[in-house]
Amino acid sequence: MTTSSQPARAPASLAVLAERMVPICGAANVITDPVELRTYECDGLTAHRCSPGLVVLPASADQVAQIVRECAAARIPFVARGSGTGLSGGALPSADGVLIVLSKMRRIIDIDPVSRRATVEPGVTNLSVSKAAEPHGLFYAPDPSSQVICSVGGNVAENSGGAHCLKHGFTVHHVTGLEIVTPQGELTWLGDGTGCAPGYDLVGAFTGSEGTLGIVTKIVVKLTPIPEAVTTLLAAFATMGAGGAAVSAIIGGGILPGAIEMMDALAIEAAEAAVQCEYPAGAGAVLIVELDGPQVEVARETAAVRAICQAEGAYEIRAAADAAERAVIWAGRKSAFAAVGRISPAYIVQDGVVPRTALPRVLDRIGELSAQAGIRVANVFHAGDGNLHPLVLFDDAVPGQGEAAEVLSGQILDLCIEHGGSITGEHGVGVDKSRYMPKMFGADDLDTMQLLRCAFDADGLCNPGKVFPTPRLCGEVPGVRHGPHPLVASGAVDQF
Repeated sequence: MTTSSQPARAPASLAVLAERMVPICGAANVITDPVELRTYECDGLTAHRCSPGLVVLPASADQVAQIVRECAAARIPFVARGSGTGLSGGALPSADGVLIVLSKMRRIIDIDPVSRRATVEPGVTNLSVSKAAEPHGLFYAPDPSSQVICSVGGNVAENSGGAHCLKHGFTVHHVTGLEIVTPQGELTWLGDGTGCAPGYDLVGAFTGSEGTLGIVTKIVVKLTPIPEAVTTLLAAFATMGAGGAAVSAIIGGGILPGAIEMMDALAIEAAEAAVQCEYPAGAGAVLIVELDGPQVEVARETAAVRAICQAEGAYEIRAAADAAERAVIWAGRKSAFAAVGRISPAYIVQDGVVPRTALPRVLDRIGELSAQAGIRVANVFHAGDGNLHPLVLFDDAVPGQGEAAEVLSGQILDLCIEHGGSITGEHGVGVDKSRYMPKMFGADDLDTMQLLRCAFDADGLCNPGKVFPTPRLCGEVPGVRHGPHPLVASGAVDQF
């Protein structure tokens, strides 16, 4: 477990900077009290903690730009934070830096039903966009499980997906324009809001950059028509293998559901304890399959999915009769991460990806690793696209168990890489997984990624210490350069 030691008080340079922040956003929005600062010491990944040196809460893009200019001039690092629901330590602050909290910037600026676009500030919660668009027959498709509280700005930083990303895509597929503050404090736009601007896809590069390229202050997103029909099925299987076979058969049959989610027996136990979702008794696995689209198409695909699940051994299949029953089915899945707290004092939420065809082998191997370590693992995942969310359960009161859980969590990531997958599907790298980046990418790949980062942030002030395992190229340490990249030195590429 990682806990950073804290200085007794902020350095003098931060005290001076705090005074300069007051005219920008008001004394009430500049936090220096050590007790209040601890409110922001971590995001949803509580294993990594660090009280920020200073916290500011701007209310506008202009204020964000002024704050960043002050930080850049003082060469003090800064980190942006939204709702703090991230699960990779992406919003972990710097003890000697400024945390810029965007939660006050929560205006839905415009809903344009004709163009099917919305313009929102970064602090707007994900679900509120769909609620605002609903009267126009539209919704915002990305739906992380934390959509009630997670912010759209944070979704952009992590390129969040959610249960329906199988059919509807990730955040990057729904963002057409971004107003950002660069690490130098310049307020500018990436993209023109149409998604059709010529030139390099800087919106795509910025989305998923985990706050290392700048701070987003406005987002233009696509809105999607509410489907004519939606059917939600809950299928219970005796084993995870049978449920996995059903997933492969559904996709192999040419059916693309809005979502296919799976939970194992341990995850079901936790969900029942938390929200009494009343999933079928004795299930080794449940599959939630949601189909959306034209009424005729949904009816045809629903019948096909039922037949496939029955053929693969489903012993009970339920169909939601209305929106209320649909919400009950989803309640167990969407509460899973928090619900595990009912059956374990502590746990690690992992996030990896494997090809769908590798799911049975990978799940079996996770079971073996769990048994060898003597540590339980609850499996909850987006089965349709192979995005695993194993929950590694442990008791932090037992000496050494936390460390053993972290080892097991790392073995699961190694397993994902071994099967041709990824160390993250939607939670990001942050500080939690940066040490695994060299296992997935070579040194040249990492250096090339850093060239992009340095093009935006040559001084390494913007969310330092995240994503990359070592301070390469422009460096993670403000003001310290590590020499030119070999490609730059040879004249093969320009660094700008």
